Amino acid sequence: MDQRRSAAEGDTLAHGRITDEAERTAEDRFDDEDYPAYSMGTAAEMLGVTATFLRALGAAHLIEPKRSGGGHRRYSRYQLRLAARARELVDQGTPVESACRIIILEDQLAEALRINAAYEREHGRERTAGN
Repeated sequence: MDQRRSAAEGDTLAHGRITDEAERTAEDRFDDEDYPAYSMGTAAEMLGVTATFLRALGAAHLIEPKRSGGGHRRYSRYQLRLAARARELVDQGTPVESACRIIILEDQLAEALRINAAYEREHGRERTAGN
């Protein structure tokens, strides 16, 4: 079963991949949307935002970066996508807190639709097999 958590929980979605860091290979890290590969400076540069903007997204509980051994914030590709969406909304005039809430709700809706589709696939098979 997919072990996803919504952005509302202040964390990235866990895609049911290897969770023990010691067991991860370099290839696992490249493929993992949740691996915290990007420093705050790199993330900000990629998105064309400031570090303050990224911290504001954290304060609004949209993204919660992991911390490196030295305490530096590290962002995943999934978190960067959320931040890019937040930037889109803010650029359109939406306040940061409101943009974060919108994205959290979008994420929750997408997760509910995914769960519903999986339920329908499973129960649709049961109905077909039972007839």
